[in-house]
Amino acid sequence: MNKTRQSTVCYLLLLSFSFIFHVQAALQDSLELAFIDAQNLRHEYPDKAIQKLEPVLNRASETTDTVITIKTLMELAKANSHQANYGESYDKLWQALLLADESNDQFMMSKIYIDLGRHYSFYKRLDKALEFFNISLNIKKKLVADGIDETCSLVNHYYPFVTTYREFDETQLGQTYLDSCFMFFNADGCNTNESYLQFEKANLLHKGGQNQEAIKIFERILPWFPANDPAYQVLVYHYMANTYYELENYSESEKCYLKSLDISNTHNGHVDFTPLVHEGLANLYDKTGQHQKAFQSLNKVKELDAAFFDSRSKNNHPLLEIQDDFRKTKEEQKLIVQEQRLNQLEQEEKLMFLQKIILLGCIAFLILFGTLYFKHSKSKHKSEKKLLRKQQELEIQKANEIVELKNRELATSALKLIEKDTFIDELKDRLSNANGTIDSKEIRSIVRSMSSHSEENWKEFEARFISVNKKFYKKLNKKFPNLTQGDQKLCALVKLNFSSKEMAKLLGISVESVHTTRYRLRKKLKLSRQDNLTEYIASI
Repeated sequence: MNKTRQSTVCYLLLLSFSFIFHVQAALQDSLELAFIDAQNLRHEYPDKAIQKLEPVLNRASETTDTVITIKTLMELAKANSHQANYGESYDKLWQALLLADESNDQFMMSKIYIDLGRHYSFYKRLDKALEFFNISLNIKKKLVADGIDETCSLVNHYYPFVTTYREFDETQLGQTYLDSCFMFFNADGCNTNESYLQFEKANLLHKGGQNQEAIKIFERILPWFPANDPAYQVLVYHYMANTYYELENYSESEKCYLKSLDISNTHNGHVDFTPLVHEGLANLYDKTGQHQKAFQSLNKVKELDAAFFDSRSKNNHPLLEIQDDFRKTKEEQKLIVQEQRLNQLEQEEKLMFLQKIILLGCIAFLILFGTLYFKHSKSKHKSEKKLLRKQQELEIQKANEIVELKNRELATSALKLIEKDTFIDELKDRLSNANGTIDSKEIRSIVRSMSSHSEENWKEFEARFISVNKKFYKKLNKKFPNLTQGDQKLCALVKLNFSSKEMAKLLGISVESVHTTRYRLRKKLKLSRQDNLTEYIASI
């Protein structure tokens, strides 16, 4: 009877374990399917993909499935990036990087570093972008050298260099890395489709003046994208339009620009690219004498720039708003808790050492037991301390990188204001000198409405600069209390590494006046000829 009962209990236990295992497997499969469904949707409708990915992320976090959590965070980052929500995208990538680092997932870390590098390139930080790309490439090279990954996987890590150098008009370097992509490309095993590589090849041909050859490639690869990556057609049609423009085929150029905008609107994807499309249309309409349309396109550029890249944009608020008290408080609290935990661990180590001394006087069994317990606990505490320190370093690095991005975006915003004011001035001159093509009253009305607002631009720039660099202003005023407001303005622009021409435009003075003001400032700061003004201001 007892044996029968024992057999029944064992059977029930096995049945329970089997049921739990199958439930967990079913949950895992459900998560995978939901993730794949949302991932496929991202290429066509990024906004809908975000709605599907958020529940997947919550479920993955609850089940502590690190792999799905990291993948979902990366997909959310890409979907938000395509809609110019760079703040949300950047935050998701850092969360993914912390998880990948904790689990030592080299595959995921290499991919995340690529995406982080692309975010720096969006804000014209080529140096930081290349730094992250090289980290990613080195990780991948090691995986290939160890036989863990295929050689063709290197294509995905050379490709970001190509796209970034294309955006920075570094044609020769872009061609070098594109050659590397084709060298390792294998159509059967490569994740990057050849159409993307051919797209970059066409762009490089266009940059080199070989526009006819570029158009042939564009037309050959274009049919692949509607079924595989519909939203990417925004970029393809934009660069086709640029190529037709160089060939002076303005009708085809206009069609391609409008097609690019239509696809972006249909799929709600790559919306951050639309300001460039409208800028191309403005140039085209200006070239063909359609000044009213050029003016409308230019206004659209300003509107989109303000929505996607200006510091007042809600989408970029998390990246650009340094006064985010809630986030700041949370990060400070986290650092305090970690520091307290480290102190507690150090005290526990000292206590354990004393316990070891006492245990030495006990019997051999207790000595052996105590020694093993101590070694096990010490190893555990050291691992925990190491993990906490690593997390602390990553958090501090993240905070520093965000401040650098904010300063760079502030400089970029000021430069865009300068470029837009210059373009408006040129358009005002053209409208004023028009030979009867536009009614004179309409010309005067447009000219009066197109004020540059230089003083307002400076006030807005100064307010944002002070909010980001409060410590800089405090140190400057404390060290040199006699500096005028004009001197402080100049110090702010020197800190952001503006050229004399850019300073003159933003301050509303001549370049010669900027040189004179810099000379007077050096005197007030008591700098010798050997001292570098820019380095000195940067050190404050």
